Amino acid sequence: MAIIINLDVVMAQRKISSNELADTIGITPANLSILKTGKAKAIRFSTLEAICEALDCQPGDILSYEKEL
Repeated sequence: MAIIINLDVVMAQRKISSNELADTIGITPANLSILKTGKAKAIRFSTLEAICEALDCQPGDILSYEKEL
């Protein structure tokens, strides 16, 4: 996949657990895991906004693009 998810890196930098983040943003830990592993097909802007607010980051800190060769 060309979209790289760096959510686990940002979470580690902020020292926040998956369960804590899931509770804070109002999604299940299972859905957060799907986002973290890159298995999600889409993400709602409201969820992305909540993640960025909770982690005090920008969407570009969480998502990046790498061209597939």
